[in-house]
Amino acid sequence: MESVKRLASTVIAIVSTRLDLLANELQEERLYISRMFLFSLLTLFFFGVGIMLLTVFIVVLFWDDHRLVVLGGLSLVFFALATFMAILVRNKAKSKSKLFSVSIAEFAKDSEQLGVGND
Repeated sequence: MESVKRLASTVIAIVSTRLDLLANELQEERLYISRMFLFSLLTLFFFGVGIMLLTVFIVVLFWDDHRLVVLGGLSLVFFALATFMAILVRNKAKSKSKLFSVSIAEFAKDSEQLGVGND
């Protein structure tokens, strides 16, 4: 009977650890999605401001000479920021690992150690 209690205690500890790991991965996924949403919004904002400034630049093109440099420079800055943010979002999306990959690997190790599924 004592060995059954130890076995149950071990199983409960393993399940508890795995559930903690799953909760941690869910939290990481939530943070990842929040960050991607923020970066996407910033990208859209910078593209919008860049297009707006480019439009103003074209309108002012035939106006005084000194305003063109400022508007053109600001347009380039916002387009550069938008491009940087788009590249950052793309790289973040590509580098994201598979959901629950750590938990799946740990469950596979547990199965291997317990001899489950070895047919």
